[in-house]
Amino acid sequence: MSRNFKDYIGISLKGLAMGAADVIPGVSGGTIAFITGIYEELITSIGNINLGLFKTLKKEGIKSFWKELNGNFLISLAIGIGISLFTLMRLAHFLIENHPIKIWAFFFGLVLASVWFVAKQVTKWRLSTYIIFALGAIIAFGVTQLTPAGGTNSLFYFFFSGAIAICAMILPGISGAFILLLLGVYKDASEAVSRLDFEIILIFAIGGITGLLAFSKLLKWLFSNYKNMTLALLGGFILGSLNKIWPWKEVLKTEIIGGKTRIIAERSVLPTNFDGENHMIFAIFLSIVGFLTIILLEKIGDKKTN
Repeated sequence: MSRNFKDYIGISLKGLAMGAADVIPGVSGGTIAFITGIYEELITSIGNINLGLFKTLKKEGIKSFWKELNGNFLISLAIGIGISLFTLMRLAHFLIENHPIKIWAFFFGLVLASVWFVAKQVTKWRLSTYIIFALGAIIAFGVTQLTPAGGTNSLFYFFFSGAIAICAMILPGISGAFILLLLGVYKDASEAVSRLDFEIILIFAIGGITGLLAFSKLLKWLFSNYKNMTLALLGGFILGSLNKIWPWKEVLKTEIIGGKTRIIAERSVLPTNFDGENHMIFAIFLSIVGFLTIILLEKIGDKKTN
């Protein structure tokens, strides 16, 4: 695929959006990759990383190695994700803590439209695809109902968490940040990034790379052999994840850690006006904006394709 510098800037911006989504528990960077049209290329490029690449490097040189790796694409995306993770994490936390209903409403509309977008990619719906779609929705909904664990400070546990979370990050609908919450290491991970704790960051990165290389090969195989079924499953994941990002929640259980209150369990409730402010109308407006954002991105993608 022939690309110019402007195209790679666009890929970095998509990586920026993926990184921003990944730092928010409940939103998946994989969903952003899918709706921006780079998901299959991402999975294929990562899945192609193997020992054969180093044989190419030895026999044909760096240029052939880089081309076979699809290096320009991967490095452009990685730069965007990296910038986002190191610059937007605090902003994301601020918005969630100070404007939770509004920020979740926007993402709810965005993710809801993503279900429709992914479902459109299935070329032929039949009983089996409907079943796998429903199964994906049930699994993702079940994940959103799980209670966060207490976690551990073990370096191996950080490695394991990084490997699991990165698999979730590249799955549309499954939030890597939420998986870190469930594993009890989200706070440690975000603090490590904020204070530049390179030991923890490195362990997470090694775990993430290990999980990514293994899981991407499975996804690549699924897309090559069972594309419609895979798309239906991913669409179900996105639908089931909507429970996590529903803006209106009732807190069922909390605990105090280090003087701060942490939510242990909550459930989705019908919308109401909180604190005397008309959050509901504004939240509905932001949901519509989020939904229309996906429609706009699709139209832009269609124009570029045609």
